Amino acid sequence: MTVTSEISEAPPTTGPARLRAEGLTLSYDRRTVAESLGLTIPDHSFTVIIGPNACGKSTLLKALARMIRPTAGTVYLDGAAIASYRSREVARRLGLLPQSSSAPNGITVGDLVARGRYPHQRFLRQWSTEDEQAVAEAMRQTGVLELADRPVDDLSGGQRQRVWLAMVLAQQTSILLLDEPTTFLDISHQFDVLDLCADLHEQRGHTVVAVLHDLNQACRYATHLVVMRAGGEIVAEGAPAAVVTAELVEDVFGLACRVVEDPESGTPMVVRAARRPGGRSTG
Repeated sequence: MTVTSEISEAPPTTGPARLRAEGLTLSYDRRTVAESLGLTIPDHSFTVIIGPNACGKSTLLKALARMIRPTAGTVYLDGAAIASYRSREVARRLGLLPQSSSAPNGITVGDLVARGRYPHQRFLRQWSTEDEQAVAEAMRQTGVLELADRPVDDLSGGQRQRVWLAMVLAQQTSILLLDEPTTFLDISHQFDVLDLCADLHEQRGHTVVAVLHDLNQACRYATHLVVMRAGGEIVAEGAPAAVVTAELVEDVFGLACRVVEDPESGTPMVVRAARRPGGRSTG
């Protein structure tokens, strides 16, 4: 996929990282998910957050996007507390693809993707040629341009996921937060989406932060890996080759495995240990 869209926000700062969190305590449904959490997202990185179910990955991503308010601590965006910005200003600086979204009944693909341009609309600046081009390019990048006139309700789960991603791309922000962006996609489209994210990072300098479940996809695509364990603790972060070991995988995921070099990408590849009779894996 070729990435040609332009970023419509101010250029990145040259000081501290644009997106970071200090001392976060996060709660969900009155349950504390994480305490005293600190995280810095390297600028222009493809950062992937991994960890077992219910460890707080998605909650952390929502806090970074100001979708939830921390019980304690602060998220900083471009040097200021993210809570100090107006919502429209946040949306001009970062885009979020949630884990699940619902579209208005009867809305078409083109109209839904066009909603990604809302942060750029003002009283004296309504729909423009620039908006039209941004929407068309976002749909081309995600392979949904031919679906523009279809109702979103009529699409498959995988098609809908690509439409939601197109809406986020139409915002044209240089920070993208993606919560399980490969959900509902078959294996081919999973790699298409991850390739697109890698292109945005490598060719356009975007900062991409994604929550993924597949360890081998995380290792292949991430330039910076963040590993969380149950209880909301960050136990390791850095380049996948420096972070991912068999000991770490067994400690965090309870999976006996070997870590070998992926013959195609040279990145770490997690191979489950052989299954013993009776269903247990050899350690």
